[in-house]
Amino acid sequence: MDARLLLLAHGSRDPRHAATMDALVLRARALRPGLDVRVGYLDHCAPRIPRTLEQLAEEGDGPVVAVPMLLARAYHAKTDIPGVLREAAGRLPRLTVHLADVLGPSPLLWRALEHRLAEVGVRPAADTGVILASAGSSDPAANAATRATAAAWQRAAGWGGVAVAHASAAPPSVAEAAQLLRAQGLRRLAVAPYLLAPGLLPDRIAAQAATADIAAVAAPIGASPDLAELLVQRYAEALTTRPAEFAASA
Repeated sequence: MDARLLLLAHGSRDPRHAATMDALVLRARALRPGLDVRVGYLDHCAPRIPRTLEQLAEEGDGPVVAVPMLLARAYHAKTDIPGVLREAAGRLPRLTVHLADVLGPSPLLWRALEHRLAEVGVRPAADTGVILASAGSSDPAANAATRATAAAWQRAAGWGGVAVAHASAAPPSVAEAAQLLRAQGLRRLAVAPYLLAPGLLPDRIAAQAATADIAAVAAPIGASPDLAELLVQRYAEALTTRPAEFAASA
């Protein structure tokens, strides 16, 4: 029996978030026919992660690979998700959960971002600057990881510049990132939300872009084929490397 795949999503009051996760479940199933793919949420949406794990335990003894729907290792990846899995393991002795790595960094995410930018008429070019607009974090290591992603993407794709902006938690803002790129002589700017689904933060980023006089704003990554491919990749990696395991005997 194949290990089941569980997407660990944050959840949002915005219904577009859950719709995106449902679409990703369908894409992952299409990539791996026969694979049991579910989603569970930390907050706001149903089913919550503990309930999904209970259902999986009731349905069989096979292991579960849990993929955090997170772009960097910040508080949710380091604390919230392990805590939820640890608590569930104590209640569900028949269930073993292997925690996969977070989604970022990955060239598949760059490809997804480029596809979203192409939808608004922007393609990699030396005269174009991109603002990689992430949620931002109170964890300096997570913000540093986003900056490293921006630098690597710039080199790989050939952008004139890629500057990071944060929608919350820490500077810089979209306007500050735009000022940095314009100071480098780049006049053609675009914003690429480094976020998985529509919601409050992408809407905030779009509003900041309008204030900064940037018309080209891509959609969030969403239920893209590239992201679905990355989910299946993280699943396969977890089965090979055997990362953190959560089970009653652990």
